[in-house]
Amino acid sequence: MIIKEAEFIKSATKPGEYTDPLYPELAFAGRSNVGKSSLINTLLNRKKLVKTSSKPGCTQLINFFTLNNEISIVDLPGYGYAKVSKKIRAQWGPMVERYLSVRETLMAMVLLVDIRRDPGKEELGLVDWFEAHRVPYIIVVTKADKLSKTKQQVRLKAIAESLGMEKETLIPFSSKTRLGRDRVWKELEAFLNP
Repeated sequence: MIIKEAEFIKSATKPGEYTDPLYPELAFAGRSNVGKSSLINTLLNRKKLVKTSSKPGCTQLINFFTLNNEISIVDLPGYGYAKVSKKIRAQWGPMVERYLSVRETLMAMVLLVDIRRDPGKEELGLVDWFEAHRVPYIIVVTKADKLSKTKQQVRLKAIAESLGMEKETLIPFSSKTRLGRDRVWKELEAFLNP
């Protein structure tokens, strides 16, 4: 995909605050500090469009961006970080589920998993939800540059087994080396242009 223009539009917590559903939408979900913001910035060829932080739990709102005035990109809040207050953690699940349930322009989900971690109940629950609601999705395994190529293959196999899918369906990714960027776009474009 040729990126001509990418811009932040707004943040939201509930449907009344979402952007107007003008464009097909791609949403990104994953555990806190899994690299969602870095992935989106890499996909959009931007360094700082989406704020990144080494401190988990920074994305606490649903953030909407447009790409080339023809696609909407949605950065969902991360989940699973214990040091965020219980009140905020309790709001995240319903906020994300409401978005997933009501957004008619949602074309596909990108679920991110850290290559160094086994998928937890949250990831398994999201995959089950996507399957039950027939929401197309891909799984991107982030931070691949943190491991050797041999260890990457071992971890990809373990992650695939825990998710009950083939290893080849996972997309290893690194925002540092840009590994996987073209493949992520190729798969997302297939959802946008069925």
